[in-house]
Amino acid sequence: MKKNDFLPICREDMKRRGWEQLDFLYIVGDAYVDHPSFGHAIISRVLEAHGYKVGISALPDWRSIDDFVKMGRPKLGVLISAGNIDSMVNHYTVSKKKRHDDAYAPGNKAGMRPDRATIVYSNRIREAFGKIPILIGGVEASLRRFAHYDYWDNKIRRSILLDSRASILMYGMGERQIVEIADRLRDGVPVEDITDVAGICYLSNDCNIENSVEIPSYEECVESKKAYADSCRIQYYEQNPYIGKTIIQKHGDKYLVQTPPQKPLCTEELDDVYALPYMKNYHPCYEKDGGIKAIEEVKFSLAANRGCYGNCSFCALAFHQGRIVTSRSDESLIAEAKEMIKDKDFKGYIHDVGGPTANFRVPACKKQNIVGACKEKHCLFPDPCKNMEISHTKYLALLRKLRALPGVKKVFIRSGIRFDYLIADKDDTFFYELCRYHISGQLKVAPEHVSDNVLKYMGKPENSVFNKFADKFYKINEKIGKKQYLVPYLMSSHPGSTLRDAIKLAEYLKQHNINPQQVQDFYPTPGTISTCMYYTGLDPFTMKKVYIPNTPKEKAMQRALLQFRVPENYRLVYEALTKAGRTDLIGYQDRCLIRPPQGNILNAKRRKANDNRHHSQNKKKGRRFY
Repeated sequence: MKKNDFLPICREDMKRRGWEQLDFLYIVGDAYVDHPSFGHAIISRVLEAHGYKVGISALPDWRSIDDFVKMGRPKLGVLISAGNIDSMVNHYTVSKKKRHDDAYAPGNKAGMRPDRATIVYSNRIREAFGKIPILIGGVEASLRRFAHYDYWDNKIRRSILLDSRASILMYGMGERQIVEIADRLRDGVPVEDITDVAGICYLSNDCNIENSVEIPSYEECVESKKAYADSCRIQYYEQNPYIGKTIIQKHGDKYLVQTPPQKPLCTEELDDVYALPYMKNYHPCYEKDGGIKAIEEVKFSLAANRGCYGNCSFCALAFHQGRIVTSRSDESLIAEAKEMIKDKDFKGYIHDVGGPTANFRVPACKKQNIVGACKEKHCLFPDPCKNMEISHTKYLALLRKLRALPGVKKVFIRSGIRFDYLIADKDDTFFYELCRYHISGQLKVAPEHVSDNVLKYMGKPENSVFNKFADKFYKINEKIGKKQYLVPYLMSSHPGSTLRDAIKLAEYLKQHNINPQQVQDFYPTPGTISTCMYYTGLDPFTMKKVYIPNTPKEKAMQRALLQFRVPENYRLVYEALTKAGRTDLIGYQDRCLIRPPQGNILNAKRRKANDNRHHSQNKKKGRRFY
């Protein structure tokens, strides 16, 4: 056996290592990719570093137990994860249509994992091995740990811990939990007695727990949308690893208990995790099928940080990774980059240096590492907190070191740049170097919308902040002699967005020559505040009513307005403008979104030529967006 090798995926691999029995079998709904961008790789390598024997069963055929038992019954337990993405999000578009591909499966082939993979895999393991410790984790388990609204069933589902019949649910990133649980199982502690590890959920017959708060029960959440909103608010408030309380939620005659979150790994611990002997590629067994597409973007990227205090309402990061940012050391990242350079496929380009938010390198303020993030305040919304430490100095120093490495032609930044944080930095040095060295023609940013009414529900800054950022971006590029463009991510049909808000966004796109090729319709995924609003029609923090565009017709109209130039969207745009009383935007003036109906039908070619002419003219005098 080679010194560095993939973990066993079959009996033959176990024999080569001289293993008769695994300590842990890891079932995962992704292909086996031994790279630290994949949760199963991190957890299995962390266990290996602590002396445990781990085997990987990736994308097992769930229709029988054969794939689940081929490496035998493990000594200590079974780990289960649906993969890097919730299996339902992986399978279905926001319109609930089946996706045709899967970047996490061999040859991009869809349908190789079941719907609700965590539940299906866990129940297969119960069938195969009976009474054995089952530990579930990953995004799917983490974000479904309480009673939650399920968009695909359009109802409140109970905690995934009950439906999976697992022993323990580990939420968050999991490195600390898994080692502590593994050590206890090794020492003979029954799995039902492991109840004091931070960052887990378990079932109990008792609700008398010190320093705890009980939230509305599963049954109450089913009966009352207000109760569900109350539940979500309390969950959010208590996700604090320093002062958060234990959360209890009754499900029938059982109590779901969530211990407070684990503290974030410190820099030294993160460095250790990323220094483990990953193969940095997919398992060679997938080569015959065309490999695994998901590795392409991350293979030559550097994960520099974890956590995000951006707090966008539609993002589950605060509920999974947490709001406290921690980063790897420059030395760790440079060492990884040097190894990357040696790869035969490396062409000189580091694709990304970032994380959930690329330009967050340290906690928002000093007190976050003492008492955690503020309970009822956001760091950046509606304005940057006066206690926030706003500086790109450390990130800039790292990027300069990476750029200077022999063999590196360019270092890109492709993960999200938080533009409101960037524009709040009084030192423009990073902004200039970002434009000069780290963009290849386009910078992707996420204003999401332009209506301040919608942005407040998104937890995003007012549109004036984005405009200020955009103006500065183009001025800097003009000064350094570059023609580069902003590519804005936009979202339709978010809670709070009316047809008038959508039309306002369409007018903005027209005015600034933005022609989005792809539009993201709001997707109500588990674990977000926006999903709570979508289901309840309430803002869980104020308990005030929120307008919800949830009919298929209105969602289609709002989405069409963002691509009003597309001929296939004409009727929906016409209907939306008519319904909203904005027929002033139907005509031949430059500010109009569409032409009158007859002109649309009879003069399609002429209209397209006019649109191209207006776009060309506006591009010369307007903001240079793509």
